[in-house]
Amino acid sequence: MNELKLADLGEGMHEAEVVEWLVKVGDNVRLDQPVVRVETDKAIVEIPSPVAGRVSEIRFQPGQTAQVGEVLLVYDAPQGRSGGKAQESASVTAPSGSNAGVEAQRTQGAPLHAQQEPVAVNVAPALASSTSTSNGTAGANRRVLAAPAVRKLAFELGVDLAEVPPSAPNGRVSMEDVRAYAERAKTSAADKPAARPQNILVHSPIQPAAEERREPLTGLRRRIAEHMERSWRTVPHATAFDELDASDLVGLRRALLPAAEKRGIRLTYLPLLIKMLIPVLKEFPIFNASLDEEKREIVYKHSYHLGVATASPEGLLVPVLRDADRLSLAEIATRLESLIEGAKKRTLALNELSGSTFTLNNVGSFGGSSGTPIINYPEVAILAVGRIEEKAIVRAGSIIAQARMPLALSFDHRLIDGALAGAFLARFKELVGHPQQLLLDLI
Repeated sequence: MNELKLADLGEGMHEAEVVEWLVKVGDNVRLDQPVVRVETDKAIVEIPSPVAGRVSEIRFQPGQTAQVGEVLLVYDAPQGRSGGKAQESASVTAPSGSNAGVEAQRTQGAPLHAQQEPVAVNVAPALASSTSTSNGTAGANRRVLAAPAVRKLAFELGVDLAEVPPSAPNGRVSMEDVRAYAERAKTSAADKPAARPQNILVHSPIQPAAEERREPLTGLRRRIAEHMERSWRTVPHATAFDELDASDLVGLRRALLPAAEKRGIRLTYLPLLIKMLIPVLKEFPIFNASLDEEKREIVYKHSYHLGVATASPEGLLVPVLRDADRLSLAEIATRLESLIEGAKKRTLALNELSGSTFTLNNVGSFGGSSGTPIINYPEVAILAVGRIEEKAIVRAGSIIAQARMPLALSFDHRLIDGALAGAFLARFKELVGHPQQLLLDLI
């Protein structure tokens, strides 16, 4: 008997949520055949089978959370990787770029619970009640199979997932199923004739409306919540606000757009801001550092891996633009577009979603004027830039219209004081306000 255990996923992650099983009990699987998809706070990863054999038991259902080292699947595997006799333990390496592996331990004939320490599994009450009756029909409190994005869509449309007929053979509800159900419900409500007031109390007693709706905090949304809680509890946040003259930035982008379009490059303001942020981080290295809390040491980073906060359908992700200081403006623009698209589709690998040294949040990209950003732990600072707007400014006694961009810099007050934060913003404002200064580095 072989076991597939949840791998050490790296990057300090110790658990993952089962999203979807690609096999079922009784299936015969091939070596390296993908058997399960799991979700961490970074990405969705497919785990392949370490052996060929027949699936005899699945221990975690979709929506449940497994800890590293816990058994996900049990199966009889007459053939191992070497093609020889049955193995008592198995290991597997996850897909390239995921930094994940699966480790299995020898059973040596002893019961599972006698060989390893018990590990608490974080399962929400609604998940634990996912049962079936003896005749095979689903119980009243069954857990609907659906991805986090599908649950989010159902919540926004006011649809009860339990009432949506699934189109997939495995009973999993898709986005199309939810939209189709919502459309049918809308059409049905429009076609239904209104009841006459005098008959309402007699024939159609009004049921009291539900005052609240509850849904487990799962998937990416739960991991975002945990990350934000840790950052807010651990780091004493302080935020400095400012505003800069973006007139020359607007002019520079306008001048570069024709050349960028000829090369097939989508040039937004973000690549320009990143290019101007790099020299400021080099001038103020404490902003590109972290704090080793155990050793009480400041760790200065010599690499500039910039996190770019990106809104995905399931929540906020921070893809990482690695070695941003070594990239040209065109390379930054091209890689950013690829990273942002991958974040929205949840196709990025773990190394593309971890290891950032400083985060830039462009709240203006979704219409925000400003906000107070929360530090992307274990970083020590995060800069948010808002939407560029034309405002009335007094200059030399006259009122003029000027393009203005709001700034908000949150920083770890254990390492950075307000005066240093003000100097950082002043230097950034100077470069963005006069981007021609960057040409000095190219001559």
